[in-house]
Formats: sequence, structure tokens, C-alpha cells
Amino acid sequence: MSEARMRAAFPFTALVGQAPLQRALLLAAIDPALGGVLVSGPRGTAKSTAARALAALLPHGAFVTLPLGASEEKLIGSLDLEAALRESAVRFSPGLLARAHGGVLYVDEVNLLSDALVDVLLDAAASGVNTVERDGVSHTHAARFVLVGTMNPEEGELRPQLLDRFGLMVELSNSFDLDERQRIVKARLAFDADPLAFCAAHEAAQRELAQRIAAARGALDGLEWSDAVHERAAQWCVEAAVDGMRADLVMLRAARALAAFEGATQVAPDHVDQVAEAVLAHRRRVMPDQPPMSGGRSERGAPPEPPEPGPASNRASAEQLQSEANPDWGELPAEPVAARHVKGVIPLPAKKR
Repeated sequence: MSEARMRAAFPFTALVGQAPLQRALLLAAIDPALGGVLVSGPRGTAKSTAARALAALLPHGAFVTLPLGASEEKLIGSLDLEAALRESAVRFSPGLLARAHGGVLYVDEVNLLSDALVDVLLDAAASGVNTVERDGVSHTHAARFVLVGTMNPEEGELRPQLLDRFGLMVELSNSFDLDERQRIVKARLAFDADPLAFCAAHEAAQRELAQRIAAARGALDGLEWSDAVHERAAQWCVEAAVDGMRADLVMLRAARALAAFEGATQVAPDHVDQVAEAVLAHRRRVMPDQPPMSGGRSERGAPPEPPEPGPASNRASAEQLQSEANPDWGELPAEPVAARHVKGVIPLPAKKR
């Protein structure tokens, strides 16, 4: 097999049945500062294929994989030992973060990585900068990449503190639609049979999509958020009972990236609605007495109105407060019950006085 055939990546525009994942990856490519995309799903759902396909759309096209057994030095870089021994010089040896600059850094089974490595990854993904100060080396370099982490829920979860730092999350599932499964398999078989011909058939669509990503990146700074957009993001986050303010910030940035990708002149509340699920999928903490937004939103997307106050609701609130203050409130006192003889039961002898 030729080197060109080995390097060919499945075209992003030829992916089938992956619309939510494609959107999340495109948003992260437009604004890598979102913090990356976490993809959760079973094996064989094209997680790595989609990530590799995204890299082919980016200017540098770098696709770097972080092995599970990688050390922190391999990830962030370290002292160049050969230069130190040969030339007695202190020189920086780039790590995987430097190699991924301008491309995609892919971490399979990110939930199995050590917390320290995940922390470093997320810091660099959000800031776009990697700083190394160790072994006599003090070095800072750009590390602007799209972080894509995948995980199988059956193999464990990420700690909530790390989960929240991923910008977007997409939950994949197995497809049981006959037509969709056939289209997926046919596309894959056609690609495997002749990768170059398959990619050539999608070259025009790929080029157009790459141009849209580049244009959207350039348009980001020119888009601002109105008060209506801020309000819509806050509504989603309040109803999801999220911790902190990171969800609001990510939601606004994701909505701006979507507006830029669509070529809109301003960010609209509808853009917020379209990205909300990817932002809240791993952050949602809906309270038990809180109805879900999907079933009770008005046409504008606002949460349902609270019930009108009345005697019944006031009484319910008072009872709830009283029960919280005194857990035993509302219990009935014990009442004496007259004893009666049950046939067939031998009575106990009376106590002697």
C-alpha cells in the first residue's frame, strides 16, 4: 500500500449519523479555547475516525495521539538530554502539546489517565499556552489545539472537577436504524477499497468546509452577546442547576462560534439553544422538583412560569419549612388502644403486687 493511501483520512463531510459530534468538533475547531470535546460512547461509534477527519480540515493537519502510559515529560516537554551532554547546553525538547499545535490532540480513554495528566491537558487546551519550568528549563510555547477525549462509560467516569473543565460533551449510542447502518457501512467499505478516489469525491465539500472554519475563526472577535443572549444562557444554566459559572461562559463562546460558522452578523438566543445540550450534558444537576426544560419551555425557550401563589401553595411551603426545621414534625402522638382477648391465645399471668 502506498504512503499516500496510508495517510488518507476519512473525509469529515462523508461521516454518516454523527451530526451532534460533527457540530461539537467544528465549534471546538473554530474556538479551541472552549476547552475541547469529550465524546462518550460504546466501541465502534467512529469517535477516533471523526477526530482524525477534523484534523484534515485544519491548516496544519496535525493529529497527535496521547498514549495511556505517557509520562508528564512526554506530554509537556523537558530538558534535551542529548544537547546537555553533547554541548553542555540547556535546551528544551518539545512534547506532544507542541506537536499538536494547530491540529488535534486525541486522547482515547481519557477517563483512565491520571488526574495530573488530564489537568495539564485541560489547562493547555483552555489557555492555548504550555509553560514548562523544570530540570533547569523555563520555556513557554503556543499550544493551540483541539482537544478530543473519548471514554467508554462502562470503564469508569472522570472526576466531576475534571469533567466540568471539558467545554463540550457528546454522548454517542449504537445505531439501530437499518437505513443508517447500511449507509455507514457502505461509506466505510468504499473508503477502504480506494481511499484516494473516495477522498477525491468529497474534495470540493472538504475544501468548502475548511474555508468556512477559517472564516469563522476570523469573525469571532467581531461578534458580541446581547442581553437577550446572556439571559437565555443563564436560563439554561439555572434550570440545569450547574455548579459555578463555567457553563455560562462556555455556552456563550459556543453560541458565538456557531454564529460565526453560520455567517451570522450577531449571536442570537437560538444559537444558545442549539449548543446548550453539548454544554450541559456533563454538567446538569437538575433538582428533583424541577421540570426539564425540554418538556416545559415556551416558544421563546424560557423556563415554565412558576404556579400562582395561593392558600394551598402557601400552606405547602409552610409545611415544608416546618418539616425541614423539625424532622419529626407532623408525626401523630401515640394513642392507647384497648386490649381485647383473642380466642386461642393464652393470656399471660398477672403480675403479683
